[in-house]
Amino acid sequence: MKLALALVFLFVSFSTAVAQTKQVLFENVRILDHRASALTAPMNVLISGNTIKKISKSTIAVQDKDLVKINGEGKTLMPGLIDVHVHLVFGALTMSQMMTSDLSEEFLVDRVGESARNMLMRGFTSVRDAGGPIFPLKAAIDKGQLVGPRIWPSGATISQTAGHGDFRTPEERSRRFSGMVSRAERYGATFIADGRDEVLTAVRENLRFGASQIKLMAGGGTSSAYDPIDVTQYTLDEMKAAVEAAEDWGTYVMVHAYTPRAVQRAVEAGVKSIEHGQMLDEETLKLLAEKNVWLSLQNLMDNNDNMDEQRKEKRKPVLEGQDKVWPLAKKLGVKLAWGTDFLFEPELNDGQNSYILRLQKWFTNAEILKMITQDNGELLQLAGLRSPYPGKLGIIEEQALADLLLVDGDPLKDLSLIANPEKNFLLIMKDGQIYKNTIGKK
Repeated sequence: MKLALALVFLFVSFSTAVAQTKQVLFENVRILDHRASALTAPMNVLISGNTIKKISKSTIAVQDKDLVKINGEGKTLMPGLIDVHVHLVFGALTMSQMMTSDLSEEFLVDRVGESARNMLMRGFTSVRDAGGPIFPLKAAIDKGQLVGPRIWPSGATISQTAGHGDFRTPEERSRRFSGMVSRAERYGATFIADGRDEVLTAVRENLRFGASQIKLMAGGGTSSAYDPIDVTQYTLDEMKAAVEAAEDWGTYVMVHAYTPRAVQRAVEAGVKSIEHGQMLDEETLKLLAEKNVWLSLQNLMDNNDNMDEQRKEKRKPVLEGQDKVWPLAKKLGVKLAWGTDFLFEPELNDGQNSYILRLQKWFTNAEILKMITQDNGELLQLAGLRSPYPGKLGIIEEQALADLLLVDGDPLKDLSLIANPEKNFLLIMKDGQIYKNTIGKK
């Protein structure tokens, strides 16, 4: 069963939509104010439909028999969390599960659907999917057939032959020589595209299915078999082709890259977001700051015993580099975003929130909270008219989208509160709908 076809099964397998509430009034909440890096005085916040309609210190009078009133008891109202580098499908599965020949519909529904729901229940109301067969899952969530975060989809990654997205097994020959499309391409995981014409087709194919941005592999990776971490992938002309095709649709290209050479080529081609970049030097970081290119970084865990030796070796320079690149990028004024990038290790998902705390080595609590809400939201909306959810995200102000968390405590003083969402996130709202509400039930 092809993965892409199996995922379509998600459309008819769940019926878990939350009924749309007409209006919700939060009373006596303290709002996380990014501008002041502080909580406001007690406020009242009216939600109408999927947007924040009014914020006031005074009582908000509403004539609506269906109004839901929530006494916030002076607790913190903050924007929903945003992760700008996830793989919702591949993050829910192990590599061995992906490679099995009997990947059933029921198994995918169980694993991928549950993983998406759990991500929302951890407080992540929006994510950018950085590659994979995501379109059926996103459609099912948007239709209310599944519960999960808003998704900015990239679709299949675009990779050169022997690039980071070339997932062929040793016996799979290039389709140019064998005429056979690889298994990963059939599943919608990747496009192996060489030359300007094939890159244009791959980009346009993803846009055809609803990609909000394009994911291109521009350098070696740690989880791929064929490409050393130091290699540069795609010629300048090929990369420019991807950028031109994306810009014609009003959106942008994000690239997987670690090294200065790969990133400098990507910037020259017009790429707007660099994914990873832990091996970058000061010269390249200054270039990113000068060109207003986003650096979408992760803070990875050390190698574990279950990793194969090749991957451990490839990860060494990346792990060594991240302690240098985060503070240097901050010092140089690079536009920084944060994501997790869990891939084929489902056990990591439960720790998604705790990875945020690892940023405390380099940033204040206020800076971290702004990065994982407002700044990440700004990066999402770089998709322009291709953004599936127009509107302001990551900030609490009138007319912004109503993606909200009610937190039991002050995360500015104690950031560890967000690492235990089951206990401390009393209410989770996405798009004006309440998915969790335990306020007053403790």
